[in-house]
Amino acid sequence: MPISRSGSSCLAFPSAESTGPLFLRDDEFEIVGNSAAMRRLRLQVRRIGPHFRTVLVSGEAGTGKELVARTLHGMSQGAGSPFVVCHATAFEDALGECKGAVGAADLIERLMNGCRRGTLFLDGINEMPLEAQDRMLWVLRRHEAAQSRVDTSQKIDLRIVASTTEDLRILVSTGRFRQELYQRLATVEVTLPPLRERMEDLSQLARCFLGRFALLYGRDVCEIADEAMGRMQRYLWPGNVRELESVLRNGVLQSEGDVLEAQHLPAFAEGCRPEQSTRGAVESLRLQDVVNRHVRQVLKDCRGNKLRAAETLGISRSTLYRMLDAGASLDSLR
Repeated sequence: MPISRSGSSCLAFPSAESTGPLFLRDDEFEIVGNSAAMRRLRLQVRRIGPHFRTVLVSGEAGTGKELVARTLHGMSQGAGSPFVVCHATAFEDALGECKGAVGAADLIERLMNGCRRGTLFLDGINEMPLEAQDRMLWVLRRHEAAQSRVDTSQKIDLRIVASTTEDLRILVSTGRFRQELYQRLATVEVTLPPLRERMEDLSQLARCFLGRFALLYGRDVCEIADEAMGRMQRYLWPGNVRELESVLRNGVLQSEGDVLEAQHLPAFAEGCRPEQSTRGAVESLRLQDVVNRHVRQVLKDCRGNKLRAAETLGISRSTLYRMLDAGASLDSLR
């Protein structure tokens, strides 16, 4: 079952496997970046952290939704209690068991009991099957009714943070997500901007990752060459901060001196961030076209290995499959 648990240890410095634009500083997670979007995000997270009960975090893949959830947990009154992570696709497995919907309900109850007085992070809630959504609503209603009948000392002080890569309001309007569940989860909404919309933060993020991986892997690299930084700044980063993290990790591992050179970076797809002289022609391309081209190039560089390509892009294999299917569908229409 894809569930991980941690108590106060979730306040430790994020491991090499953690992703997103957050780092530990002065005993709390700090959101890296001086852009207006990041300043607003810091203010919002610090304002709601000590008091939240349900939060919906939305953003593209790789923008750091889980680490925002961990930040909220670390600022809450339940910071010393478990932080339990479950991807919504786990409910597909639960529904596939012999007990069907009962299995999904059992999973939800186990999750809620497992993070008693802590925080439950439901990752990719937009991928939760409708039947599982119904069972979750049933469990939440029963939980509320039960909590209303017990004294304060016996109440389960539960917090829920859900993440989505899609606009749940659109899914509600098309019947793919339950209105009541959306309303329950979206008591507070936090939206993470894609990296391409806050490129002024890239230099700071890159240097944070560089220092982190140099320390982790015992390398001497402490600077980024101007050419390497320029290449990164001309790129659109469809995989967002998670992709930047992967690129810097691999770059540090390849470096032998104290400077990260352009040769240590992958072959970014050309035309992803056009120069001023050619901007008008390239801007006519749809962002999805650029993303699809980049995904195919990464897959080619990985010699067709989809697992490795997904890791390089900083996305799940299921997301990669959907992107490839969507790209094929678009090609067939041209």
